[in-house]
Amino acid sequence: MCAMASYETKTRRFSRAEYERLIDLGVFQPGEPIELIGGELMVAEPQGVAHYTAIVKTARALEAAFGPGWHARTQGPIGLDDDSEPEPDVAVVPGGPEDYSRAHPSRPVLTVEAAESSLGVDRERKGSLYARAGLEDYWVLNLVDRVLEVYREPAPDSAAPFGWRYTRREVFDASARVTPLAAPGSSIPVSRLLP
Repeated sequence: MCAMASYETKTRRFSRAEYERLIDLGVFQPGEPIELIGGELMVAEPQGVAHYTAIVKTARALEAAFGPGWHARTQGPIGLDDDSEPEPDVAVVPGGPEDYSRAHPSRPVLTVEAAESSLGVDRERKGSLYARAGLEDYWVLNLVDRVLEVYREPAPDSAAPFGWRYTRREVFDASARVTPLAAPGSSIPVSRLLP
């Protein structure tokens, strides 16, 4: 009897340049919910009514809070590093849409994920990814518990998925108000973010 050779299954990681080339070649269909997270292609959470409403309300509230000179991008790619191009639900960046006609922004001053079924991924994997990139203000709009989780103060942590985590976490219910780090003169009612 012949012995069968064993083969170890391997995964292939992608760089951001390779991912963007796949997009240019038309490998992914427009609107296909794929993100590059730490070199892996991930399918984004399906968007229900509450999720979509939260995104629209959050973008509107953040544009009002930040005012002129800022843009609240919804579900647009962020070029974080060589192996990550996530598409956060909302990312506040300086300038306007025309400022990013040649390249995606890389350092939003505030990143927000609306989460239902993706709550664990948004807290752990994406939180670690954003912390590794040095993003100072990361919010998870927790639609399950109807609260806003605010993550700040990124620091190295070898146990975290991408070697970094946020050391400060605050939870705000619908009756609370929150102030973005980059807009210290603003106070946003959490109820204006929730569907």
